[in-house]
Amino acid sequence: MLRGKARRDRGAAYAAGTDGTGGDPLDAAQERRVRAVLALGGVPQSDLPDGVQQVRLRLLERAASGREAPRDVSAWAAVVASNLAMDWHRAKRRQERLGERLAALRAPAHASGEETSLLSLAVARGLDELPAAQRQVVVLRFFADLPVRAIAEELGIPEGTVKSRLHTAVRALRDRLHEDEVA
Repeated sequence: MLRGKARRDRGAAYAAGTDGTGGDPLDAAQERRVRAVLALGGVPQSDLPDGVQQVRLRLLERAASGREAPRDVSAWAAVVASNLAMDWHRAKRRQERLGERLAALRAPAHASGEETSLLSLAVARGLDELPAAQRQVVVLRFFADLPVRAIAEELGIPEGTVKSRLHTAVRALRDRLHEDEVA
């Protein structure tokens, strides 16, 4: 019980920067625990320092926002580290899926290499000719595979504007591809 109170007091002192460590919210033992949780969570060795910094940052942000320090900084930091490890795995899976989608785009099963190259070149030219706003939504929608709602939120524009830009851009690309096909 006394150890728990000492940890709470130490956690509050770290968050307040009154502990003599220059405001470092994690002591050496807590940092080792955070590193262990991240490593056991599957985060590669090279990413561990970034994970520890993220835990520190979240603790400092919590203190700066005026919320009280966690009762047990060590336990709180371990939970945050565990969540960061899960986030790392999600990002890794997302990156792998994106890589698979891009690989599938590069190697269609039915088109020959020459046809694919010509089509890719025509699409690239068509994209270059689009206004920047239209090109942006086409790339986000069809290459990054984002839904219309997510594009609208990220760009800070209405969904209807995204749909309108997509429609206009796709029509222009279709016309461009048809021109190339006829010529």
